[in-house]
Amino acid sequence: MNRRTRLLLAAVCGVAVASVYAGQPVLGPMGRDLGVPVGSLGSLGWFVATGQVGYLAGLVLLVPLGDMLDRRRLIAGHLALVAAGTALTAAAPVAWAAFSGLAAAGVFAVVVQTAVAYTASISPSAERGRNLGIVTSGVVIGILGARVVAGVLADLWGWRSVYLALSILAAVLALLTLTLLTEDVRPSPARYRRVLRSFGGLFTQPVFLSRGLIAFFLFASFGTLWSGMALPLAGAPWHLGEAQIGLFGVAGLAGALGAARSGRWGDAGRARQVTGIALVLLLASWAAIGQLPWSLPLLILGVVLLDFAVQAVHVSNQHTLATVCPSRTSTTIGAYMVFYSLGSALGAAATTALFDAAGWTGPTVLGATLALCALVTSAFGVAPPAVSGSCDGVVSAGVATARRAGPTERGHDGGDRRRTCRSPSA
Repeated sequence: MNRRTRLLLAAVCGVAVASVYAGQPVLGPMGRDLGVPVGSLGSLGWFVATGQVGYLAGLVLLVPLGDMLDRRRLIAGHLALVAAGTALTAAAPVAWAAFSGLAAAGVFAVVVQTAVAYTASISPSAERGRNLGIVTSGVVIGILGARVVAGVLADLWGWRSVYLALSILAAVLALLTLTLLTEDVRPSPARYRRVLRSFGGLFTQPVFLSRGLIAFFLFASFGTLWSGMALPLAGAPWHLGEAQIGLFGVAGLAGALGAARSGRWGDAGRARQVTGIALVLLLASWAAIGQLPWSLPLLILGVVLLDFAVQAVHVSNQHTLATVCPSRTSTTIGAYMVFYSLGSALGAAATTALFDAAGWTGPTVLGATLALCALVTSAFGVAPPAVSGSCDGVVSAGVATARRAGPTERGHDGGDRRRTCRSPSA
């Protein structure tokens, strides 16, 4: 896992996730061009929601394929389909064509999770956290950077240039993936039906549920800030324009990239401590973010702290899950990201309603409450087991089923025995 590979996989993550979020700054021009009423927030919102719904479907149906197939080819294939979806969006003459392209791009944007699983699988255990930190930083760059870049491109050449650029980048990365990455073939691939059962079975595992709930509250708090911050900034007393509001993404990038090295702490066995400290910072960040109506410098400080905390916890969570489920990394990461998607959706949906009812105080209280819930869950959650691989082979019927159905291995006495898997709580 050299520097070139890390940067390539980070770029894959950034471009893929940008295909889902790039529409946020250009909803107005898209709606006018495609005949969707600009005043209809519900209709315009579907330009973003369509990709997010597709992403959730891809987490369940496509990400588990990484535990069956060569992840290098899977990454290349999914990137090619992201390129096709964004190209269709860029060329769409009517709204339904754009929705189709966005849905396709969203479904295959889950290549992000396949890239993360690939990173975890080829990394030496002593460097897994470091590599995951660098690669997943591409996700944050894609989410936050897409807002800035999309606004600039739309001002210069129109909203279609945003999706055309993403299509070209995804196609180039697909070719580079096939050329530069090494094969990652599964030695004994499971059947698709069994892999889907193991996906559901993970939700019965204490360590997985603990980390998943932390992610749910974490990204709900994240979504509360980034989905609602533009509303008070555009109003009195600041009256900032879209381009100026987009620049706050740079502060978020600074915080998130600062946490990219947090994976090294996980490599040193301090993932649980890192999570606790980062969640305290997340809670503290809302004290600064709550000052938005009076102080932009304090808001910037809060944004940096929040994004640092979110990235640090996210890397620690993935490091922990990749360690306890090394042979089912794709399935585990895909299931974990379901909590991410649901949390982000909750934060985005709730913040607008609360702002209308209580001004910026409403989203501030919500974001801080969600951060506190994440901290409590971390404090009282199940600690990761000391044994690596403790959740491999989990299926929906439980660990006992995994033992009955697991592959056979040759014992020391020459007889066949079934591979057994211990529960994460063992």
